[in-house]
Amino acid sequence: MRCTALIWVVMVCPFWISSTAAEPATTKNGADAQKPKLAFGQSVDNVTDDDLPYVYTEWENFTEENGLPNDHIFAVRCAGEKVWVGTEDGLACYDKKTGRFTVWKEKDGLPWRAVTGIDVDPQTGDVWLALFGGGVARFSGGRFDHFHQLNSGLVNNVVYGIAVEHDNVWCATTAGASRYNTTTKEWTIFTEKNAPMEEIWNYNVSYSPEANKVFLAVWGSGCLEFDVPTERWKVYLDPDREMEIDLFRDDGIIHVITTAANYVGGALWVSTYFGQCRYDGRYWRGFYAHETGLPSDFTNALRARSAQECWMCTDKGLGVVADYATDTYVAYYRNGDNPGGRAEVFRQGRKIREVPLKTSIAHNFIIAMDFDGEDVWVGTAKGLSHGIGRGYYPGVKQHPEWLNKVNAGSN
Repeated sequence: MRCTALIWVVMVCPFWISSTAAEPATTKNGADAQKPKLAFGQSVDNVTDDDLPYVYTEWENFTEENGLPNDHIFAVRCAGEKVWVGTEDGLACYDKKTGRFTVWKEKDGLPWRAVTGIDVDPQTGDVWLALFGGGVARFSGGRFDHFHQLNSGLVNNVVYGIAVEHDNVWCATTAGASRYNTTTKEWTIFTEKNAPMEEIWNYNVSYSPEANKVFLAVWGSGCLEFDVPTERWKVYLDPDREMEIDLFRDDGIIHVITTAANYVGGALWVSTYFGQCRYDGRYWRGFYAHETGLPSDFTNALRARSAQECWMCTDKGLGVVADYATDTYVAYYRNGDNPGGRAEVFRQGRKIREVPLKTSIAHNFIIAMDFDGEDVWVGTAKGLSHGIGRGYYPGVKQHPEWLNKVNAGSN
């Protein structure tokens, strides 16, 4: 597990599925569909090409030269004035007041070098770390506490994601999920024996305070919902049971190989290696690259800002469902080794604007991101990117200020 040359590949593709896997069909006969009809809650009536979403035109990037322990970023979590970053070789914390990184490696007490997931306890400020091969760590008061298979109830030491829920800490592992109660010190293990898991490779976990539910993205088992008050499970699977195509579009989750799930504002967003989808409690909507303008269907993770906006971490760029209501999307790219790049704005799959960026994201392979108020922080294969959301607004707006700056050549 300490062969770091393999960690990046195994982390993002445990079963060696290529990002060039066949795209799912969107019609019953498997042929590419024409422009899809708008889903429930979507409308382009009275919307013109001048109605634009917010586009991040100001970016700054951080690498090892700026103080990061490693450029391969696995996890990002924002908490107040701090941005916690998990890398292939150490933990970093960026202090926004000083503009400096503090770094912890194994020689500094970090129990394991590869940090694949981070969450911060809002009650105590403790930082919980998912370690890829090393179990779980709690960073509190300058000290690391280490939990693994030999000293705790953790079901497996390969931990992909971690989430704090009240007094509980959920750990998504390759052999099921574990829940640790920080008050009673009790561990609970969830596998196919006591949860609706057809497979037990848990790829990600998140907690929604507004719904008081935990969501597990499980490799081969779709998305699992755990209701905290009742401790009952609900499972979301692709109803047509087809592994290679989406036989009937918008009939449910796109694919059972899920990588992340995030519930915000009454909408559940789910990412897979074959596209992304949204569920509002009654209607499903699938998002495919060839229909939307999103960079790729191969999505490592996602993060929702609202029921209308969700960011997709793909293997070919950073994608955003910028405004679900108007079927509007943004894709961010870097131009190779050039620090510049571009943002592309789409509506119903048609490109309506291309925005040149003097500085863009650090790399097009992205595995993590988080929101920081109006700003965004993005973890890539070659560094950490910070999108500055000066004047951010949700939805779409005519002739926004950011466009005026771009036209004036000041981006």
